[in-house]
Amino acid sequence: MSATDLTAANSAKGLPAAGSPAAQPTDKASWRTPVELTLLGAIWGASFMFMRVAATDFGPFPLVEMRLAFGALVLTPFLWRARAQFTGLLWLRIAGIAMMNATIPLTLFAWAAERAPAGIGAISNGMTVMFTALVAFAFFGERIGARRLIGLITGFVGVAILASGKTAGVSVAPAALAGTAASLCYGIGINLVRRYLTPYPPAAIAAAALTSGALVLAPLAVWTWPHHPVPNASWVSALLLGVLCTGFAFVLYYRLVARIGAPRTSTVTYLIPLFGVIWAWLLLGEPLTVTMASAGALILAGVALSQQRAPRA
Repeated sequence: MSATDLTAANSAKGLPAAGSPAAQPTDKASWRTPVELTLLGAIWGASFMFMRVAATDFGPFPLVEMRLAFGALVLTPFLWRARAQFTGLLWLRIAGIAMMNATIPLTLFAWAAERAPAGIGAISNGMTVMFTALVAFAFFGERIGARRLIGLITGFVGVAILASGKTAGVSVAPAALAGTAASLCYGIGINLVRRYLTPYPPAAIAAAALTSGALVLAPLAVWTWPHHPVPNASWVSALLLGVLCTGFAFVLYYRLVARIGAPRTSTVTYLIPLFGVIWAWLLLGEPLTVTMASAGALILAGVALSQQRAPRA
């Protein structure tokens, strides 16, 4: 899952809202909030770089399988503490939602990472917030409002510009469209989580979703497991994707939500594309093109507008 899908999902989980006494950081801890938000944005932004490094050697299914499995291991203690609440029916529901909220979108992003710079996936991931609003409007009766509508149009223009770009003379359109489809899956998954999984501890739900996704994807991962030697850099990247970018990042994320509320934590959405591009430029030598910069600016502007609250119908 990305930052944006988790933020939207957990705003309805009974956690303190921004502005409430429980959500306000103490003076002693106030410095921690911007530091931890920046750290979280840097970690989730780095996930696109790690996918870029490892996707070609592992292929999408094995890479995502390792990410889900390693992330689930880190979050297992949260699931163990809440195990009494997890009935067989709930596990089936989680498994179904996890397909839209984890397995399919992560596979699409890994597929895109094989074919285009890491920044393409990081920028297109910003569409998650806008797709969340669109799905809520289309299927769950939530009004979009003029600002959100403008934000949606702005974001889609950004995707069109992003898809028009080229890298080394090769079109990045397939990767950009895959990233956009992944964000649509997140938007659907967030709304399902909001409506069917809110009574349960969010960290335990995340652990169960990762576990379910890993079990569902396991046959495909085994079938497509690489037969050639995999470089150490790809192994390290796969490990960091699961342990750091999924498991540890979720723990950090839930700490922030509990302390400052989901709406304020959602500002990390703006940092992920920025860090995704910066890491790829610094460590992989990937250029930031005019097309990527223009598309990223439009998508982030659309995110800012689409986060404006609108009354329910």
